[in-house]
Amino acid sequence: DAGTLERRIFNATGAWVVEFYASWCGHCKAFAPLWKSLANDLKDWRPAVMMGAIDCADFSNKNICYKFGIKNYPTVKFFKMSSQNPEDGIQFNKYEKNIESLRGNIITLMEIHGDTWPSASPPLHPTSVTELRDFFLVNNVTYLALIFDKNDSFLSREVALDMSQYENIAVRRVLESNEELVKQFNITTFPSGLLVTNNGSCRSIPGLEDWRSQYTNFLRNLPGVFRRDVFIPTVSPTAQSTTAFTVWKVADKRKIYMDDLESAVLYSLRIEAAVFPKLEGERLSALKDFVSVLVQHFAGRLVIKNFLYNLDLWLRPKTIVLQSEWEEALKNKTEFPNATLPERPHWVGCQGSKPQFRGFPCGLWTLFHHLTVQASCQKESASSGIPEVLPTMRGYIHNFFGCRMCAEHFEGMAAESMHEVNNRDEAVLWLWSRHNRVNARLAGTAIGDPKFPKIQWPPKSLCSSCHYTSTDSSLQDGKNFVWDENRVLMFLKWHFSEKNIYMDSPLQPQTRNGLNVAQQNDEAEWKLEGGGRGEENDQGNQKEPDEDKKSKQLETGEIEKKKFDLGKPGSPELHKPSIVKMSTKAKEMVEDIVDLDTFSEQHFKSKALKPARQSSIRERRTKRDTRLFLMANEGRHSL
Repeated sequence: DAGTLERRIFNATGAWVVEFYASWCGHCKAFAPLWKSLANDLKDWRPAVMMGAIDCADFSNKNICYKFGIKNYPTVKFFKMSSQNPEDGIQFNKYEKNIESLRGNIITLMEIHGDTWPSASPPLHPTSVTELRDFFLVNNVTYLALIFDKNDSFLSREVALDMSQYENIAVRRVLESNEELVKQFNITTFPSGLLVTNNGSCRSIPGLEDWRSQYTNFLRNLPGVFRRDVFIPTVSPTAQSTTAFTVWKVADKRKIYMDDLESAVLYSLRIEAAVFPKLEGERLSALKDFVSVLVQHFAGRLVIKNFLYNLDLWLRPKTIVLQSEWEEALKNKTEFPNATLPERPHWVGCQGSKPQFRGFPCGLWTLFHHLTVQASCQKESASSGIPEVLPTMRGYIHNFFGCRMCAEHFEGMAAESMHEVNNRDEAVLWLWSRHNRVNARLAGTAIGDPKFPKIQWPPKSLCSSCHYTSTDSSLQDGKNFVWDENRVLMFLKWHFSEKNIYMDSPLQPQTRNGLNVAQQNDEAEWKLEGGGRGEENDQGNQKEPDEDKKSKQLETGEIEKKKFDLGKPGSPELHKPSIVKMSTKAKEMVEDIVDLDTFSEQHFKSKALKPARQSSIRERRTKRDTRLFLMANEGRHSL
């Protein structure tokens, strides 16, 4: 972790190989089994070669990951013996899919830096006739193993490192091109092994196919060969993770939680965009577009919207932004208490069953689904000059998303068909269909949360009218239904709308009061305008004239047919919203985590609706948006 990394690898007596990863990164999860197998495979190379890993997604490690120049995940770096600074790390250019090629990369890097050869490492250079002539005179060992190897093979060097912790034996490499030694020992096949003893005897080392393990096991079991006591430094954590993770409890999958959206915004700005020493050109343009889209379409709390507005004002004229400037711009200022970002991510609907699952990717999908829906509900003339959401998402993922393989997959989908999107409703559906494609690709793999298997979303339990049964035998993957995209669009426009974003948390119900974001922003605006307790407060909380009537309509399921064009294709089904009068016990039974990848088995229908007080809030958006940017002038100087 941040407290041990530099202390271990700088001025070390051996080489270090370190993986920098993000616990949420799908490619990192896919790479993890290989990395763990490699660590186990090379355990006998210690202390000549040590291995470590650090989670850059943990906020407590973000500065150390910045310091080591980590921009993408996973990143593997090799540090030679006696490294002095982060720049000494050599990044692996590619990540092989097998242990053999990774071992070869490590050996190659060790040999490149032969001027700082670890004292615990055996010689890996090819031996010579001169060295062998006097070998037992200068080496106090009983056995010498000669591995005759092809010039481009790593076998002999791997065996030498495998035996580096064992006494009374030495291993040397003989190349196929050394004709003198090959002829002297009558070697005709490669690889071949010979065991020479200090009394002059010589015999073959048995081996067939699995040469490395057979050679190593044979040599370790020779009489008089023993493993010496080797001090292996252990890395004990010196700091606990500071990423907010509370005891896992299911959330309501019918809801979108503001904590997830805000955490995605926070992580994208303070972690993903902050890893670059300098922001300029295409990358800076992509960041400007992202912030502008958030200002225009993100239905966040006023305090977050104020912060984003000020950030947008500060960022617009910039042509270059240094890392230090960006970090300073993202700090919360005590002089502007009504314009702040959260200090730490806190996942609710996107919380995984374990800390390494879900989190940021789920939050980012949720955020962009929400943004496409918000944009589709606005007149395009009202957001003239603001970048469209899908191209902005593409630019953000291409330039900032840390999981590079994930970013490449998304870019492939975007290049294939994003240009065919003609309007904002189509943008909503395009993102939904591509997210389902990702789910289909990842379904059944080991990288996801087992508590949230990847499914085609929404399930029937959320929107039964979105599906209809098909007898088409050409459908793939055993799917026996097709989507009614009109109904899917209506469902998406509800599910990811401002009306369905909630401030409550199943983990902290006493502090959230079950308000959605529209309700909380309405109350926050009223307080900013000077509202207080007493008679005026009571008046401010009164329902609008027809609100009681709307509440009764919702509770009885009697709603104006014309509002949703019921009976027309694509209209959602409305039923009595039983959640309005649900008992506490019943509530707990239906709560579950909201997830872009799995979502609930609860029905969309009208159970997702909250009491009618929400409907009056929407009418005040224009006034609130005007009031929202109360710090516009101050914002020019706040960053």
